[in-house]
Amino acid sequence: FQKFRMKKTLLASMAAIAVMSILSTGHLFAQDKKPASPPATATGKIKDATITITYSSPSVRGRKIWGGLVPYDKVWRAGANAATIFETTKDIEVEGKKLPAGKYSLFATPGEKEWSFFFNSQTGQWGESKDGGTNMDPKKTVLEVKVKPKEEKTVQESMLFTIIDKDLEKGFSLSWDKLKVFVSVK
Repeated sequence: FQKFRMKKTLLASMAAIAVMSILSTGHLFAQDKKPASPPATATGKIKDATITITYSSPSVRGRKIWGGLVPYDKVWRAGANAATIFETTKDIEVEGKKLPAGKYSLFATPGEKEWSFFFNSQTGQWGESKDGGTNMDPKKTVLEVKVKPKEEKTVQESMLFTIIDKDLEKGFSLSWDKLKVFVSVK
């Protein structure tokens, strides 16, 4: 009888170890899964200024983006997760308005015909509050500019910021779904 009990205890212990091993290695497989909105960075130079935009890049994944997932006429964090960060190493002009060198949270209010971009001195906050609004403190907005969106023929699946330094076009753009929004920088 004692031999039977020892075998039963040994089998139960082995089963418990096997279950614990399976459960403890699950996180290894989870690491292979790509995040829904992976971190991304756009960096480039315009004149003497190095501009860096750090953001989380959501994907379309068959959803209606503009006027759907991202509502019109409501402040948006210009990406996913934490607020998007815009950094410039030198003073620049954004749409003809001066922006001092520094680090800013970048927010936007998308509209069907016009967008506003906000450069906000508060950084490090999560992009959305618990009620679904943004964590942008309007009192800390250093600069607001207005630009026109442009329809594109092809879909940009993952949201993409690009720093552009061409002869006739200097600035940054946000492309996502079938829309591109360009902001001039000098």
